[in-house]
Amino acid sequence: MPLLTAIEPTRRGRFALFTDGEFLFSVDGETLANSGLREGDTLDDAAVALLRENSDLRRAKDKALGFLSLREYGSQELYTKLCRSFDEHTSAAAVAEMGRLSLLDDAGFARRRAEGMARRHKSRQEIRAKLSSLGLDRALIEEALEELGESETDTIRPLLERQYRARLAAGEREKVIAALRRRGFSGRDARQAVDRFVEEEGFPATPDREPDWE
Repeated sequence: MPLLTAIEPTRRGRFALFTDGEFLFSVDGETLANSGLREGDTLDDAAVALLRENSDLRRAKDKALGFLSLREYGSQELYTKLCRSFDEHTSAAAVAEMGRLSLLDDAGFARRRAEGMARRHKSRQEIRAKLSSLGLDRALIEEALEELGESETDTIRPLLERQYRARLAAGEREKVIAALRRRGFSGRDARQAVDRFVEEEGFPATPDREPDWE
């Protein structure tokens, strides 16, 4: 069995392990202290594997904490990001630890993301697709959408005011409706919102030609 011949501090605050005079790998101070290893100890394959696993988990936890210090994450999104640097088992264990520390809240994350997108006048379809891409549970997504309260037609109203007023004033109702549908709004909601806006503003009510613009 290899002999642990040296333990040397590195510039990054870790400790390099040498067996029989050759570099093995480096570990963090906490992992090293918990292992109880000292120079002159012998290491079998199981001990080496456990030491490496514990060190990787410590690094994954630190990286997860770093990510969460910058912004909020959902569990799956954090797991996916950690998997870029660690194996699946280590990444999952780090995510579980973040959950144990109450640093992850998928329901709250889904709700806050949905609210933020709604404030930017995104359609329910766009919000649903985005939250789904973040790996959030479908039930949590639907709950977040239900809690928004505001109807799709209410979401559309500011878009018409800010982006489509000129086209509607020119009588381009169908083109505006088509544009809204491309943004994920249903044809029914888009038409209802446009009809109401046109009526309120006193714009031409004559339908235009088929849409031919983005």
